[in-house]
Amino acid sequence: MFDSQSDLAALVYEPDQDPDRLLREFASDLNAGGYRAVGLVQLGHHCVDAPKLSAMLVHTGEELPLFQNLGACASGCRLDVGQLLEAGTQVASAIDQGADLVIVNRFGRQERDGKGLSYLVERALSADIPVVIAVPSHRFADWIRFADGMSVKLRCHRPALDAWWNAVSARNVGTIRQDHRTVCEVYK
Repeated sequence: MFDSQSDLAALVYEPDQDPDRLLREFASDLNAGGYRAVGLVQLGHHCVDAPKLSAMLVHTGEELPLFQNLGACASGCRLDVGQLLEAGTQVASAIDQGADLVIVNRFGRQERDGKGLSYLVERALSADIPVVIAVPSHRFADWIRFADGMSVKLRCHRPALDAWWNAVSARNVGTIRQDHRTVCEVYK
């Protein structure tokens, strides 16, 4: 069962889809529209592309390498977990400075095991900031266990992402800060 009102969205993608481009463009459009989207979006596709594997901080445009050079004969994933966690620290700092949306790069093996950038999901939701995360279709069952079923499942298409964001942002428009003064209060 999925919570259709959830501020947590899984952008579920198939191997032939590019959630990274979609999330980068989405974040760029939100930031250009006056919202503050923060987070990390992958620029490479797989560990096979390790020499090119990097990510971009969507709130600054800074590109960060995420691979470790294990040599030409190395096999397996070359993800540098230390660099991933350093990128996560930068996103956490941006969350603490205020955000309208947090984008978490991917739900991968690290996140499935409660490591990697999984703590950013909790941190953002604890601050009442909506989160969208790219989830490969083959890890969706793991995602459901991680999210305890409390997420929206989105197809990897811009209209689905936009519809979720419009619903989430419309719900949050009615929230008035405690220090907000009405026009009547100003003129009294």
